[in-house]
Amino acid sequence: MLDRRQLLGSLGAGLAAPAMAFAAGRTLDVAYVNASIWTGAPGASGRPRALGVIGDRIAAIGAEQVRAMSGKRTRVVDLQGAFVLPGFTDNHTHFLRASQALSAADLRGAASREELVRLIGASAAALRPGAWLQGGNWDHERWGGELPTHAWIDAVTLNTPVAVARQDQHMLLLNALALRLAGITRDTPDPEDGVIVRDARGEPTGVLKDGARRLVKRVIPPASDREVEDALARGAAYALSLGVTQVHNTEIDWVTQEGLRRLRKRGETDLRFYSFVPLVDWRRLADLVAAEGRGDDWVRWGGVKGLVDGSLGSRTALFHDHYVDAPDSTGIVVTKPADLKEWVTGADKAGLQVTVHAIGDAANDEILDIYAEVERTNGKRDRRFRIEHAQHLAPGAIGRFKALDVIASVQPYHAIDDGRWAINRIGAERLKGTYAFRSLLDSGARVTFGSDWPVAPLDPRQGLVAAVLRETIDGANPGGWQPQEKVSIEEALTAYTRTNAYAGFQDDRLGVLAPGFLADFVVMDADLLAIDPAGLPKTKVLRTIVGGKQRFAA
Repeated sequence: MLDRRQLLGSLGAGLAAPAMAFAAGRTLDVAYVNASIWTGAPGASGRPRALGVIGDRIAAIGAEQVRAMSGKRTRVVDLQGAFVLPGFTDNHTHFLRASQALSAADLRGAASREELVRLIGASAAALRPGAWLQGGNWDHERWGGELPTHAWIDAVTLNTPVAVARQDQHMLLLNALALRLAGITRDTPDPEDGVIVRDARGEPTGVLKDGARRLVKRVIPPASDREVEDALARGAAYALSLGVTQVHNTEIDWVTQEGLRRLRKRGETDLRFYSFVPLVDWRRLADLVAAEGRGDDWVRWGGVKGLVDGSLGSRTALFHDHYVDAPDSTGIVVTKPADLKEWVTGADKAGLQVTVHAIGDAANDEILDIYAEVERTNGKRDRRFRIEHAQHLAPGAIGRFKALDVIASVQPYHAIDDGRWAINRIGAERLKGTYAFRSLLDSGARVTFGSDWPVAPLDPRQGLVAAVLRETIDGANPGGWQPQEKVSIEEALTAYTRTNAYAGFQDDRLGVLAPGFLADFVVMDADLLAIDPAGLPKTKVLRTIVGGKQRFAA
Protein backbone atom coordinates (compact mmCIF):
# COMPACT_ATOMS: atom_id res chain seq x y z
CA MET A 1 0.00 0.00 0.00
CA LEU A 2 1.46 3.40 -0.98
CA ASP A 3 1.53 6.06 1.71
CA ARG A 4 0.28 9.62 1.17
CA ARG A 5 3.64 11.01 0.00
CA GLN A 6 4.21 8.10 -2.41
CA LEU A 7 0.73 8.48 -3.85
CA LEU A 8 1.22 12.17 -4.53
CA GLY A 9 4.64 11.59 -6.03
CA SER A 10 3.41 8.83 -8.34
CA LEU A 11 0.77 10.95 -10.08
CA GLY A 12 1.25 11.84 -13.72
CA ALA A 13 0.84 15.36 -15.05
CA GLY A 14 -2.68 16.74 -14.80
CA LEU A 15 -4.49 19.78 -16.05
CA ALA A 16 -3.31 22.67 -13.87
CA ALA A 17 -5.61 25.58 -13.16
CA PRO A 18 -4.79 28.73 -11.19
CA ALA A 19 -5.74 28.47 -7.54
CA MET A 20 -8.73 30.58 -6.59
CA ALA A 21 -8.35 33.40 -4.10
CA PHE A 22 -10.03 31.43 -1.34
CA ALA A 23 -7.32 28.75 -1.56
CA ALA A 24 -4.29 31.04 -1.68
CA GLY A 25 -1.64 29.83 0.74
CA ARG A 26 -3.92 27.09 2.11
CA THR A 27 -3.34 23.36 2.29
CA LEU A 28 -5.82 20.87 0.87
CA ASP A 29 -8.13 19.13 3.30
CA VAL A 30 -8.58 16.14 0.98
CA ALA A 31 -6.71 15.00 -2.12
CA TYR A 32 -8.50 12.50 -4.36
CA VAL A 33 -5.83 10.81 -6.46
CA ASN A 34 -5.43 8.05 -9.05
CA ALA A 35 -8.67 8.98 -10.75
CA SER A 36 -9.92 9.54 -14.29
CA ILE A 37 -11.78 12.84 -14.11
CA TRP A 38 -14.32 14.21 -16.58
CA THR A 39 -14.58 17.82 -15.47
CA GLY A 40 -17.56 18.64 -17.67
CA ALA A 41 -15.96 21.97 -18.57
CA PRO A 42 -16.65 23.09 -22.16
CA GLY A 43 -13.70 22.52 -24.45
CA ALA A 44 -11.66 20.66 -21.84
CA SER A 45 -9.23 18.06 -23.17
CA GLY A 46 -7.43 15.26 -21.41
CA ARG A 47 -8.29 13.60 -18.13
CA PRO A 48 -6.95 15.05 -14.88
CA ARG A 49 -5.96 12.38 -12.40
CA ALA A 50 -6.41 14.24 -9.14
CA LEU A 51 -8.75 16.65 -7.42
CA GLY A 52 -8.22 18.63 -4.22
CA VAL A 53 -10.81 20.00 -1.80
CA ILE A 54 -10.70 22.74 0.83
CA GLY A 55 -13.86 22.99 2.89
CA ASP A 56 -16.84 22.74 0.56
CA ARG A 57 -14.96 23.88 -2.56
CA ILE A 58 -12.70 22.39 -5.17
CA ALA A 59 -9.29 24.00 -4.75
CA ALA A 60 -7.16 22.07 -7.23
CA ILE A 61 -7.58 20.04 -10.40
CA GLY A 62 -4.75 17.96 -11.82
CA ALA A 63 -1.88 16.05 -10.28
CA GLU A 64 0.64 18.86 -10.30
CA GLN A 65 -1.61 21.36 -8.60
CA VAL A 66 -2.90 18.82 -6.09
CA ARG A 67 0.65 17.81 -5.21
CA ALA A 68 1.71 21.44 -4.78
CA MET A 69 -1.18 22.22 -2.43
CA SER A 70 -0.93 19.07 -0.28
CA GLY A 71 0.61 19.02 3.16
CA LYS A 72 0.93 16.96 6.30
CA ARG A 73 -2.72 17.50 7.22
CA THR A 74 -4.05 16.58 3.78
CA ARG A 75 -6.06 13.37 3.77
CA VAL A 76 -5.28 11.39 0.62
CA VAL A 77 -7.98 9.19 -0.94
CA ASP A 78 -6.75 6.72 -3.55
CA LEU A 79 -9.58 6.19 -6.05
CA GLN A 80 -7.71 3.35 -7.77
CA GLY A 81 -8.48 4.51 -11.29
CA ALA A 82 -12.18 5.19 -10.73
CA PHE A 83 -14.15 7.58 -12.94
CA VAL A 84 -15.07 10.96 -11.43
CA LEU A 85 -17.64 13.39 -12.82
CA PRO A 86 -19.70 16.34 -11.56
CA GLY A 87 -22.66 15.39 -9.40
CA PHE A 88 -25.91 14.69 -11.23
CA THR A 89 -28.70 17.24 -10.92
CA ASP A 90 -32.24 16.07 -11.62
CA ASN A 91 -34.23 18.83 -13.30
CA HIS A 92 -37.72 17.63 -12.37
CA THR A 93 -38.89 15.63 -9.37
CA HIS A 94 -41.99 15.39 -7.23
CA PHE A 95 -39.64 14.75 -4.39
CA LEU A 96 -41.88 14.48 -1.34
CA ARG A 97 -44.50 12.40 -3.11
CA ALA A 98 -41.82 10.09 -4.48
CA SER A 99 -40.02 9.85 -1.14
CA GLN A 100 -43.26 8.96 0.62
CA ALA A 101 -43.87 6.31 -2.02
CA LEU A 102 -40.63 4.56 -1.05
CA SER A 103 -42.64 3.11 1.84
CA ALA A 104 -46.04 2.99 0.10
CA ALA A 105 -47.70 0.69 -2.43
CA ASP A 106 -45.54 0.16 -5.52
CA LEU A 107 -47.68 -0.99 -8.44
CA ARG A 108 -45.24 -0.27 -11.28
CA GLY A 109 -44.62 -3.98 -11.89
CA ALA A 110 -48.28 -4.95 -12.23
CA ALA A 111 -48.61 -6.46 -15.71
CA SER A 112 -52.19 -7.73 -15.41
CA ARG A 113 -55.48 -6.94 -13.70
CA GLU A 114 -54.97 -9.88 -11.37
CA GLU A 115 -51.51 -8.71 -10.35
CA LEU A 116 -52.73 -5.16 -9.72
CA VAL A 117 -55.50 -6.46 -7.46
CA ARG A 118 -53.08 -8.75 -5.60
CA LEU A 119 -50.56 -5.97 -4.97
CA ILE A 120 -53.22 -3.52 -3.81
CA GLY A 121 -54.77 -6.13 -1.55
CA ALA A 122 -51.42 -7.02 0.02
CA SER A 123 -50.56 -3.36 0.58
CA ALA A 124 -53.96 -2.66 2.13
CA ALA A 125 -53.62 -5.65 4.46
CA ALA A 126 -50.39 -4.19 5.84
CA LEU A 127 -52.10 -0.94 6.91
CA ARG A 128 -54.16 -0.26 10.00
CA PRO A 129 -57.92 -0.12 9.22
CA GLY A 130 -58.93 3.32 8.02
CA ALA A 131 -55.45 4.38 6.92
CA TRP A 132 -55.30 5.60 3.32
CA LEU A 133 -53.46 3.48 0.76
CA GLN A 134 -51.49 5.80 -1.51
CA GLY A 135 -48.43 5.51 -3.76
CA GLY A 136 -49.13 3.52 -6.88
CA ASN A 137 -47.42 4.05 -10.25
CA TRP A 138 -49.73 1.60 -12.00
CA ASP A 139 -49.74 1.63 -15.81
CA HIS A 140 -52.82 0.31 -17.60
CA GLU A 141 -50.86 0.03 -20.85
CA ARG A 142 -49.08 -2.96 -19.33
CA TRP A 143 -52.29 -5.00 -19.45
CA GLY A 144 -53.65 -3.80 -22.77
CA GLY A 145 -54.90 -0.28 -22.03
CA GLU A 146 -58.10 -0.95 -20.06
CA LEU A 147 -58.49 1.52 -17.20
CA PRO A 148 -58.98 -0.11 -13.80
CA THR A 149 -62.15 0.50 -11.79
CA HIS A 150 -63.07 0.48 -8.13
CA ALA A 151 -64.95 -2.79 -8.74
CA TRP A 152 -61.62 -4.52 -9.39
CA ILE A 153 -60.27 -3.72 -5.93
CA ASP A 154 -63.24 -3.20 -3.59
CA ALA A 155 -63.26 -6.77 -2.27
CA VAL A 156 -59.62 -6.57 -1.14
CA THR A 157 -59.84 -3.05 0.37
CA LEU A 158 -63.09 -3.08 2.34
CA ASN A 159 -61.72 -1.07 5.29
CA THR A 160 -58.98 0.82 3.48
CA PRO A 161 -59.65 3.93 1.41
CA VAL A 162 -57.51 3.79 -1.74
CA ALA A 163 -56.13 6.63 -3.89
CA VAL A 164 -53.25 5.23 -5.94
CA ALA A 165 -51.73 7.14 -8.84
CA ARG A 166 -51.02 6.11 -12.39
CA GLN A 167 -47.31 6.37 -13.08
CA ASP A 168 -47.72 9.74 -14.85
CA GLN A 169 -49.37 11.13 -11.67
CA HIS A 170 -52.24 12.55 -13.75
CA MET A 171 -54.78 9.87 -12.76
CA LEU A 172 -55.86 8.38 -9.46
CA LEU A 173 -57.65 5.08 -8.90
CA LEU A 174 -60.09 5.15 -5.97
CA ASN A 175 -62.02 2.32 -4.41
CA ALA A 176 -65.68 2.60 -3.42
CA LEU A 177 -64.80 3.63 0.14
CA ALA A 178 -62.62 6.50 -1.09
CA LEU A 179 -65.33 7.65 -3.52
CA ARG A 180 -67.80 7.70 -0.65
CA LEU A 181 -65.47 9.60 1.67
CA ALA A 182 -64.80 12.15 -1.07
CA GLY A 183 -68.51 12.55 -1.78
CA ILE A 184 -68.10 11.68 -5.46
CA THR A 185 -71.32 10.40 -7.06
CA ARG A 186 -72.92 10.33 -10.48
CA ASP A 187 -74.19 13.83 -9.75
CA THR A 188 -70.75 15.30 -9.08
CA PRO A 189 -69.81 17.55 -12.02
CA ASP A 190 -66.43 17.37 -13.70
CA PRO A 191 -64.17 20.29 -12.78
CA GLU A 192 -63.09 22.48 -15.69
CA ASP A 193 -59.54 21.16 -15.52
CA GLY A 194 -60.24 17.48 -14.95
CA VAL A 195 -62.38 14.42 -15.62
CA ILE A 196 -64.32 11.98 -13.45
CA VAL A 197 -64.28 8.81 -15.56
CA ARG A 198 -67.75 7.26 -15.68
CA ASP A 199 -69.23 3.99 -16.89
CA ALA A 200 -72.04 3.59 -19.42
CA ARG A 201 -74.61 4.31 -16.70
CA GLY A 202 -72.89 7.55 -15.66
CA GLU A 203 -71.49 6.12 -12.42
CA PRO A 204 -67.92 7.05 -11.38
CA THR A 205 -65.55 4.18 -12.14
CA GLY A 206 -63.02 5.27 -9.54
CA VAL A 207 -60.57 6.97 -11.93
CA LEU A 208 -60.00 10.73 -11.57
CA LYS A 209 -57.96 12.69 -14.12
CA ASP A 210 -55.94 15.84 -13.48
CA GLY A 211 -57.98 18.53 -11.67
CA ALA A 212 -60.58 16.00 -10.55
CA ARG A 213 -57.97 14.55 -8.21
CA ARG A 214 -58.54 17.49 -5.88
CA LEU A 215 -61.94 16.04 -5.01
CA VAL A 216 -60.29 13.24 -3.04
CA LYS A 217 -57.06 14.93 -2.02
CA ARG A 218 -59.01 17.41 0.10
CA VAL A 219 -60.28 14.57 2.34
CA ILE A 220 -56.99 12.66 2.74
CA PRO A 221 -55.42 13.56 6.10
CA PRO A 222 -52.19 15.50 5.54
CA ALA A 223 -48.88 14.09 6.70
CA SER A 224 -47.48 15.54 9.91
CA ASP A 225 -44.43 17.78 9.83
CA ARG A 226 -42.33 14.93 11.21
CA GLU A 227 -43.62 12.49 8.60
CA VAL A 228 -42.79 14.99 5.84
CA GLU A 229 -39.28 15.55 7.15
CA ASP A 230 -38.62 11.84 7.61
CA ALA A 231 -39.77 11.14 4.05
CA LEU A 232 -37.56 13.91 2.63
CA ALA A 233 -34.56 12.51 4.50
CA ARG A 234 -35.24 9.00 3.17
CA GLY A 235 -35.53 10.36 -0.34
CA ALA A 236 -32.30 12.32 0.02
CA ALA A 237 -30.38 9.22 1.10
CA TYR A 238 -31.81 7.30 -1.85
CA ALA A 239 -30.88 10.05 -4.32
CA LEU A 240 -27.32 10.23 -3.01
CA SER A 241 -26.93 6.48 -3.47
CA LEU A 242 -27.60 7.08 -7.18
CA GLY A 243 -25.03 9.86 -7.56
CA VAL A 244 -27.65 12.61 -7.52
CA THR A 245 -26.32 15.63 -5.64
CA GLN A 246 -29.18 18.06 -6.31
CA VAL A 247 -32.83 17.89 -7.31
CA HIS A 248 -35.21 20.51 -8.62
CA ASN A 249 -38.51 19.91 -6.85
CA THR A 250 -41.37 20.83 -9.18
CA GLU A 251 -44.30 19.64 -7.09
CA ILE A 252 -47.04 22.25 -7.07
CA ASP A 253 -47.46 22.72 -3.34
CA TRP A 254 -45.90 24.46 -0.35
CA VAL A 255 -45.63 21.36 1.84
CA THR A 256 -42.27 20.32 0.38
CA GLN A 257 -40.98 23.89 0.47
CA GLU A 258 -41.79 24.30 4.15
CA GLY A 259 -40.49 20.83 5.01
CA LEU A 260 -37.17 21.60 3.34
CA ARG A 261 -36.90 24.92 5.17
CA ARG A 262 -37.40 23.11 8.49
CA LEU A 263 -34.75 20.54 7.60
CA ARG A 264 -32.29 23.26 6.61
CA LYS A 265 -32.70 25.00 9.95
CA ARG A 266 -31.38 21.82 11.57
CA GLY A 267 -28.26 21.71 9.40
CA GLU A 268 -27.01 20.57 6.01
CA THR A 269 -29.55 18.52 4.07
CA ASP A 270 -26.87 16.30 2.42
CA LEU A 271 -28.73 16.61 -0.90
CA ARG A 272 -29.18 20.05 -2.48
CA PHE A 273 -32.68 21.25 -3.34
CA TYR A 274 -34.09 23.92 -5.64
CA SER A 275 -37.76 24.29 -4.72
CA PHE A 276 -40.49 25.50 -7.07
CA VAL A 277 -43.90 26.50 -5.75
CA PRO A 278 -47.25 27.05 -7.52
CA LEU A 279 -47.25 29.73 -10.20
CA VAL A 280 -50.62 31.00 -8.96
CA ASP A 281 -48.90 31.84 -5.64
CA TRP A 282 -46.19 34.00 -7.18
CA ARG A 283 -47.02 36.98 -4.96
CA ARG A 284 -46.55 34.88 -1.82
CA LEU A 285 -43.16 33.72 -3.08
CA ALA A 286 -42.15 37.24 -4.08
CA ASP A 287 -42.95 38.39 -0.55
CA LEU A 288 -40.86 35.56 0.89
CA VAL A 289 -37.90 36.46 -1.33
CA ALA A 290 -38.19 40.12 -0.34
CA ALA A 291 -38.28 39.22 3.35
CA GLU A 292 -35.77 36.36 3.53
CA GLY A 293 -33.93 36.09 0.24
CA ARG A 294 -33.74 32.89 -1.79
CA GLY A 295 -32.25 30.45 0.67
CA ASP A 296 -28.79 29.02 0.09
CA ASP A 297 -27.15 26.31 -1.98
CA TRP A 298 -28.62 23.59 0.25
CA VAL A 299 -32.23 24.70 0.04
CA ARG A 300 -33.02 27.42 -2.50
CA TRP A 301 -36.23 28.89 -3.80
CA GLY A 302 -37.29 31.64 -6.17
CA GLY A 303 -38.95 29.58 -8.89
CA VAL A 304 -42.62 28.99 -9.71
CA LYS A 305 -44.24 26.25 -11.76
CA GLY A 306 -47.48 26.19 -13.70
CA LEU A 307 -49.25 23.75 -16.01
CA VAL A 308 -50.82 24.13 -19.43
CA ASP A 309 -52.14 20.60 -19.86
CA GLY A 310 -52.13 17.01 -18.57
CA SER A 311 -50.33 13.91 -19.89
CA LEU A 312 -50.23 11.74 -22.98
CA GLY A 313 -50.95 8.55 -21.05
CA SER A 314 -54.14 10.04 -19.62
CA ARG A 315 -55.13 11.58 -22.96
CA THR A 316 -55.18 14.98 -21.27
CA ALA A 317 -52.15 16.45 -23.07
CA LEU A 318 -53.34 19.33 -25.27
CA PHE A 319 -52.88 18.92 -29.04
CA HIS A 320 -53.85 20.89 -32.13
CA ASP A 321 -55.36 17.73 -33.64
CA HIS A 322 -57.54 15.03 -32.12
CA TYR A 323 -56.25 11.87 -30.49
CA VAL A 324 -56.19 8.92 -32.86
CA ASP A 325 -57.66 6.64 -30.18
CA ALA A 326 -60.03 9.30 -28.79
CA PRO A 327 -61.21 11.19 -31.90
CA ASP A 328 -63.59 13.38 -29.90
CA SER A 329 -60.78 14.87 -27.81
CA THR A 330 -57.72 17.08 -28.22
CA GLY A 331 -56.90 16.96 -24.49
CA ILE A 332 -57.71 19.40 -21.69
CA VAL A 333 -56.67 22.86 -20.57
CA VAL A 334 -55.42 22.71 -16.98
CA THR A 335 -54.83 26.47 -16.67
CA LYS A 336 -56.82 29.04 -18.63
CA PRO A 337 -54.55 30.94 -21.05
CA ALA A 338 -55.58 34.30 -19.61
CA ASP A 339 -54.67 33.19 -16.09
CA LEU A 340 -51.40 31.67 -17.26
CA LYS A 341 -50.41 34.86 -19.05
CA GLU A 342 -51.31 37.04 -16.06
CA TRP A 343 -49.39 34.87 -13.58
CA VAL A 344 -46.30 34.44 -15.77
CA THR A 345 -46.19 38.19 -16.39
CA GLY A 346 -46.46 39.00 -12.70
CA ALA A 347 -43.97 36.37 -11.54
CA ASP A 348 -41.43 37.38 -14.16
CA LYS A 349 -41.80 41.06 -13.34
CA ALA A 350 -41.12 40.17 -9.69
CA GLY A 351 -37.83 38.55 -10.72
CA LEU A 352 -38.91 34.95 -10.13
CA GLN A 353 -37.89 32.10 -12.41
CA VAL A 354 -40.85 30.63 -14.27
CA THR A 355 -41.27 27.12 -15.57
CA VAL A 356 -44.44 25.62 -17.04
CA HIS A 357 -45.44 22.02 -17.74
CA ALA A 358 -46.40 21.46 -21.39
CA ILE A 359 -46.84 18.04 -23.04
CA GLY A 360 -48.94 18.38 -26.22
CA ASP A 361 -47.92 20.44 -29.25
CA ALA A 362 -50.71 22.98 -28.68
CA ALA A 363 -49.66 23.33 -25.04
CA ASN A 364 -46.04 23.99 -26.01
CA ASP A 365 -47.05 26.54 -28.64
CA GLU A 366 -49.27 28.31 -26.12
CA ILE A 367 -46.59 28.72 -23.47
CA LEU A 368 -43.96 29.74 -26.04
CA ASP A 369 -46.36 32.45 -27.22
CA ILE A 370 -46.89 33.61 -23.64
CA TYR A 371 -43.15 33.67 -22.92
CA ALA A 372 -42.55 35.76 -26.04
CA GLU A 373 -45.24 38.24 -25.06
CA VAL A 374 -44.01 38.48 -21.47
CA GLU A 375 -40.50 39.28 -22.69
CA ARG A 376 -41.88 42.07 -24.87
CA THR A 377 -43.90 43.40 -21.93
CA ASN A 378 -41.28 43.14 -19.18
CA GLY A 379 -38.18 43.73 -21.27
CA LYS A 380 -35.06 41.66 -21.79
CA ARG A 381 -33.18 40.21 -18.85
CA ASP A 382 -31.52 36.94 -17.80
CA ARG A 383 -34.79 35.19 -16.87
CA ARG A 384 -34.13 31.58 -17.99
CA PHE A 385 -37.70 30.58 -18.77
CA ARG A 386 -38.19 26.80 -18.78
CA ILE A 387 -40.70 24.37 -20.22
CA GLU A 388 -41.07 21.16 -18.26
CA HIS A 389 -41.25 18.11 -20.54
CA ALA A 390 -41.47 19.97 -23.89
CA GLN A 391 -42.68 16.58 -25.02
CA HIS A 392 -44.51 16.90 -28.35
CA LEU A 393 -43.42 19.80 -30.51
CA ALA A 394 -44.93 21.13 -33.73
CA PRO A 395 -42.31 21.61 -36.49
CA GLY A 396 -42.10 25.36 -35.94
CA ALA A 397 -41.67 25.11 -32.17
CA ILE A 398 -38.17 23.64 -32.04
CA GLY A 399 -36.42 26.74 -33.35
CA ARG A 400 -38.34 28.97 -30.95
CA PHE A 401 -36.58 27.52 -27.90
CA LYS A 402 -33.28 28.97 -29.11
CA ALA A 403 -34.84 32.18 -30.42
CA LEU A 404 -36.58 32.88 -27.10
CA ASP A 405 -33.78 31.40 -24.97
CA VAL A 406 -36.22 28.97 -23.36
CA ILE A 407 -34.74 25.93 -21.62
CA ALA A 408 -36.17 22.54 -22.59
CA SER A 409 -36.38 20.67 -19.28
CA VAL A 410 -36.88 17.10 -20.48
CA GLN A 411 -36.88 13.61 -18.99
CA PRO A 412 -35.38 10.94 -21.31
CA TYR A 413 -36.89 7.87 -19.66
CA HIS A 414 -40.35 8.98 -20.79
CA ALA A 415 -39.30 8.39 -24.39
CA ILE A 416 -38.52 4.70 -23.85
CA ASP A 417 -41.64 4.24 -21.74
CA ASP A 418 -44.25 6.15 -23.77
CA GLY A 419 -42.63 4.91 -26.98
CA ARG A 420 -44.36 1.56 -26.46
CA TRP A 421 -47.80 3.03 -27.18
CA ALA A 422 -47.53 6.72 -28.17
CA ILE A 423 -48.28 5.90 -31.80
CA ASN A 424 -51.73 4.72 -30.72
CA ARG A 425 -52.44 8.13 -29.23
CA ILE A 426 -51.29 10.50 -31.96
CA GLY A 427 -50.19 8.46 -35.00
CA ALA A 428 -46.83 8.08 -36.74
CA GLU A 429 -46.59 11.49 -38.42
CA ARG A 430 -46.99 13.50 -35.22
CA LEU A 431 -44.33 11.44 -33.46
CA LYS A 432 -41.61 13.22 -35.47
CA GLY A 433 -41.50 16.05 -32.96
CA THR A 434 -41.68 13.79 -29.91
CA TYR A 435 -38.90 13.87 -27.29
CA ALA A 436 -36.87 15.80 -29.86
CA PHE A 437 -33.60 15.97 -27.92
CA ARG A 438 -31.31 15.86 -30.95
CA SER A 439 -33.32 18.43 -32.87
CA LEU A 440 -33.40 20.80 -29.92
CA LEU A 441 -29.64 20.52 -29.34
CA ASP A 442 -28.91 20.98 -33.05
CA SER A 443 -31.04 24.12 -33.03
CA GLY A 444 -28.80 25.58 -30.33
CA ALA A 445 -31.36 25.28 -27.55
CA ARG A 446 -30.35 24.46 -23.99
CA VAL A 447 -31.58 21.00 -23.00
CA THR A 448 -31.52 19.68 -19.44
CA PHE A 449 -32.21 16.15 -18.21
CA GLY A 450 -34.00 14.68 -15.23
CA SER A 451 -36.45 11.96 -14.25
CA ASP A 452 -39.89 13.25 -13.20
CA TRP A 453 -39.55 10.88 -10.23
CA PRO A 454 -41.77 9.02 -9.25
CA VAL A 455 -43.25 9.02 -12.77
CA ALA A 456 -39.95 7.52 -13.93
CA PRO A 457 -36.95 6.11 -12.04
CA LEU A 458 -34.72 8.67 -10.30
CA ASP A 459 -31.57 6.80 -11.35
CA PRO A 460 -29.59 8.99 -13.82
CA ARG A 461 -28.00 5.90 -15.36
CA GLN A 462 -31.40 4.89 -16.70
CA GLY A 463 -31.95 8.38 -18.04
CA LEU A 464 -28.57 8.32 -19.76
CA VAL A 465 -29.17 5.03 -21.54
CA ALA A 466 -32.64 6.20 -22.56
CA ALA A 467 -31.26 9.36 -24.15
CA VAL A 468 -28.37 7.63 -25.90
CA LEU A 469 -30.06 4.44 -27.15
CA ARG A 470 -33.81 5.23 -27.02
CA GLU A 471 -34.69 1.54 -26.84
CA THR A 472 -38.22 1.14 -25.47
CA ILE A 473 -38.59 -0.85 -22.27
CA ASP A 474 -40.63 -3.54 -24.02
CA GLY A 475 -37.65 -4.46 -26.22
CA ALA A 476 -39.62 -3.70 -29.39
CA ASN A 477 -37.22 -1.02 -30.70
CA PRO A 478 -33.67 -2.41 -30.49
CA GLY A 479 -32.39 0.23 -32.91
CA GLY A 480 -34.03 3.03 -30.95
CA TRP A 481 -37.48 4.61 -31.02
CA GLN A 482 -37.41 7.74 -33.17
CA PRO A 483 -33.64 7.06 -33.42
CA GLN A 484 -32.93 10.35 -35.22
CA GLU A 485 -33.31 12.02 -31.81
CA LYS A 486 -30.51 10.09 -30.06
CA VAL A 487 -27.78 12.10 -28.34
CA SER A 488 -24.19 11.22 -27.44
CA ILE A 489 -23.20 10.13 -23.96
CA GLU A 490 -21.20 13.34 -23.45
CA GLU A 491 -24.21 15.44 -24.46
CA ALA A 492 -26.36 13.47 -22.04
CA LEU A 493 -23.89 13.91 -19.18
CA THR A 494 -23.70 17.63 -19.92
CA ALA A 495 -27.49 17.88 -19.79
CA TYR A 496 -27.47 16.23 -16.35
CA THR A 497 -24.69 18.47 -15.00
CA ARG A 498 -23.54 21.74 -16.56
CA THR A 499 -26.78 22.65 -18.30
CA ASN A 500 -28.82 21.83 -15.21
CA ALA A 501 -26.59 24.19 -13.25
CA TYR A 502 -27.44 26.89 -15.79
CA ALA A 503 -31.15 26.04 -15.56
CA GLY A 504 -31.00 26.67 -11.81
CA PHE A 505 -28.88 29.85 -11.92
CA GLN A 506 -25.88 28.01 -10.45
CA ASP A 507 -23.55 27.86 -13.42
CA ASP A 508 -21.06 30.09 -11.59
CA ARG A 509 -20.49 27.47 -8.91
CA LEU A 510 -21.84 24.06 -9.96
CA GLY A 511 -22.06 21.74 -12.95
CA VAL A 512 -18.33 21.41 -13.70
CA LEU A 513 -15.29 20.42 -11.67
CA ALA A 514 -13.06 23.49 -11.45
CA PRO A 515 -11.20 25.41 -8.74
CA GLY A 516 -13.56 27.61 -6.79
CA PHE A 517 -16.63 25.55 -7.62
CA LEU A 518 -18.60 23.63 -5.00
CA ALA A 519 -17.13 20.18 -4.40
CA ASP A 520 -20.07 18.08 -5.65
CA PHE A 521 -18.93 15.00 -7.55
CA VAL A 522 -19.57 11.31 -8.07
CA VAL A 523 -17.11 8.42 -8.17
CA MET A 524 -18.12 5.56 -10.49
CA ASP A 525 -16.61 2.14 -11.08
CA ALA A 526 -16.55 2.57 -14.87
CA ASP A 527 -15.80 5.31 -17.39
CA LEU A 528 -19.27 6.31 -18.59
CA LEU A 529 -17.79 7.86 -21.74
CA ALA A 530 -15.93 4.70 -22.76
CA ILE A 531 -18.23 1.75 -22.05
CA ASP A 532 -20.96 0.32 -24.26
CA PRO A 533 -23.99 2.52 -23.48
CA ALA A 534 -26.10 -0.58 -22.93
CA GLY A 535 -24.01 -1.22 -19.83
CA LEU A 536 -24.69 2.17 -18.23
CA PRO A 537 -27.40 0.92 -15.82
CA LYS A 538 -25.00 -1.74 -14.51
CA THR A 539 -22.29 0.71 -13.48
CA LYS A 540 -21.87 1.30 -9.77
CA VAL A 541 -21.80 4.50 -7.74
CA LEU A 542 -18.85 4.17 -5.35
CA ARG A 543 -18.99 7.54 -3.59
CA THR A 544 -21.11 10.69 -3.68
CA ILE A 545 -19.48 13.88 -2.43
CA VAL A 546 -21.58 17.00 -1.78
CA GLY A 547 -20.08 20.17 -0.39
CA GLY A 548 -16.75 18.44 0.08
CA LYS A 549 -18.17 15.72 2.35
CA GLN A 550 -18.82 12.11 1.50
CA ARG A 551 -22.58 11.65 1.75
CA PHE A 552 -22.72 8.12 0.31
CA ALA A 553 -20.28 5.23 -0.04
CA ALA A 554 -20.96 1.81 -1.52
